[in-house]
Amino acid sequence: MFCFQCQETAKNQGCTVKGMCGKPEETADLQDLLIYVCKGISVYGEKLKEKGVVDKDAGRFICEALFTTITNVAWDDDVLINRIKKALKVRDGLKEKAGADLSGDLPDCVTWASDDKGEIVDKAKSDEVRITAAQNEDVRSLRELLIIGSKGIAAYADHAAILGQEKDDIYGFLMEALASTTKDLPVDEMIALVMKAGETAVNTMALLDGANTAAYGNPEITEVNIGVRNNPGILISGHDLKDMEELLKQTEGTGVDVYTHGEMLPANYYPAFKKYDHFAGNYGGSWWHQNKDFESFNGPIILTTNCLIPIKKDNTYLDRLFTTGVVNYPGAKHIENRQAGGAKDFSSAVALAKTCQPPVEIETGKIVGGFAHNQVLALADKVVDAVKAGAIKRFVVMAGCDGRQKSRGYFTEVAENLPKDTVILTAGCAKYRYNKLNLGDIGGIPRVLDAGQCNDCYSLAVIALKLKEVFGLDDINELPISYDIAWYEQKAVAVLLALLFLGVKGIRLGPTLPGFLSPTVANVLVEKFDIKPIGTVEDDIAAMMAGK
Repeated sequence: MFCFQCQETAKNQGCTVKGMCGKPEETADLQDLLIYVCKGISVYGEKLKEKGVVDKDAGRFICEALFTTITNVAWDDDVLINRIKKALKVRDGLKEKAGADLSGDLPDCVTWASDDKGEIVDKAKSDEVRITAAQNEDVRSLRELLIIGSKGIAAYADHAAILGQEKDDIYGFLMEALASTTKDLPVDEMIALVMKAGETAVNTMALLDGANTAAYGNPEITEVNIGVRNNPGILISGHDLKDMEELLKQTEGTGVDVYTHGEMLPANYYPAFKKYDHFAGNYGGSWWHQNKDFESFNGPIILTTNCLIPIKKDNTYLDRLFTTGVVNYPGAKHIENRQAGGAKDFSSAVALAKTCQPPVEIETGKIVGGFAHNQVLALADKVVDAVKAGAIKRFVVMAGCDGRQKSRGYFTEVAENLPKDTVILTAGCAKYRYNKLNLGDIGGIPRVLDAGQCNDCYSLAVIALKLKEVFGLDDINELPISYDIAWYEQKAVAVLLALLFLGVKGIRLGPTLPGFLSPTVANVLVEKFDIKPIGTVEDDIAAMMAGK
């Protein structure tokens, strides 16, 4: 195996024996083969696109497939093998539509096929499937940056499609991006595609934002309970709000409470979910605490998207673990996808919950969130007045991902040591490093404004662009905003590319710069966008307050 897609990658170079995430070699290889076949699908899809046709079914499948390969999603090799078999069928379907227009030597990802499990496993181990098949490290770096960013785009597009919102341009770009990695393109064309990924990421997050708010209303300022009640409960984690809606409906009147975990916390901010009296609040912290949080919760746990980590030997919650959507884990119960016009069936989780003890209380109190763009813009006059009066000197965007490395304590220390006239803008699970600290407020404006999930980084971009307009500035970088971003997985890369497309410069990124960036590609990003690694807490705060 060779995997360097996440921030934990071994020695910041690449995992070659077993993933630092716990991913076994064979699982990693099968994920690589799934991407490989998706490249073959995309070669045909790109040819169709040249005729003005984007195959939506193929686009949806590619989104699901790429989402499956994101860190901490897929752990069941049999599921991956079945998805590879389906990918081959999707590719054959596109071949019938576009194959006649392809001539010459076709790449292996277009022609290889097998329905035999053993042959699929053997193919997954082959060298041509690895990203390392590209010998030039700069070519490899640019291709992987594009693929990793595309994985994030695919995840957000999948969320939007579940809510009925799709765009041909997004599917078309993903096919163009994957197909490009089968060609020997000039470096400038590869860089242009990376920037196009940033543009597509912005458009995809905007699409998802519109889908979420159309379905569930605009997030509102909300105090979220982090204690527990005396009823049995179900804990729902991940990002899928449609699953959240259906679970709340199916648990109403059953005596079972529903709690969010990790990236599902922002579900508490949506008006559509607040009407459910049995929606009890949030339980625990970010994804890497789940072995402890899931154990003490006592009831069923439902994983709707990524952020599922291996279960430790001393954990006992496997028989209470349910997966759904793209997520899978050996031994966990899987809730099948909804049929057209229908809903998923969570009855098995509800029935199990009724036999379980209430959650063990691990903390008490409340946390405040719900500061997405609509809510913040409603407070725009108050915010602008605070800035003009000097009460707010600077905004610091500390969005992105949390992780288990001790070096991530940096983000907690930054939050604790920022001057009292600064406001933190956040989205994603990075907020768990500081969202339970007592940092106070500025004239009634909390010093931590949580916009929501990682995809809600779009809200932070909308807020920044609106402030640029309000203050009459020509450049977004003239705003009193600094960016101190934590990253872990591939959706954070899509967010980073989105910020670069919007022209944001001077972003601090940590705990480490991505291992998939070659020195040459890293230098391009540094020179063009002034991306920099995080430093010491003291030095970074001083620099940010000085606008550097």
